[in-house]
Amino acid sequence: VQLQASGGGLVQAGGSLRLSCAASGRTFSNNGVGWFRQAPGKEREFVAGVNWNGGSILYADSAKGRFTISRDRVKNMVYLQMGTLKPDDAAVYYCAVHTSAYANRREDGYRYWGQGTLVTVSS
Repeated sequence: VQLQASGGGLVQAGGSLRLSCAASGRTFSNNGVGWFRQAPGKEREFVAGVNWNGGSILYADSAKGRFTISRDRVKNMVYLQMGTLKPDDAAVYYCAVHTSAYANRREDGYRYWGQGTLVTVSS
């Protein structure tokens, strides 16, 4: 599976972006998918995750109330709608496919990773 994350860019604080994660090579419709991010000088951290059918969703505390993860199993896409962006949200955002049908906050269950998309938030 090859994952392509897109949708990043420069946005003013308070603005919104929608990130997309597309897969090629095989479907991930039966797998959990997560979004992670890594800011300069910091470790990569979990942002949000969704199980195979969208019925179970996880958010990091920093994302709750501002970000929404969703998926379209037919299109083999996962999205991260980000709102009320803050400078602290600036990072490279990665999508990743879990080996199971469920997402979790730990990185070690994710087998496939996208190349990342850069989000820059100006204050």
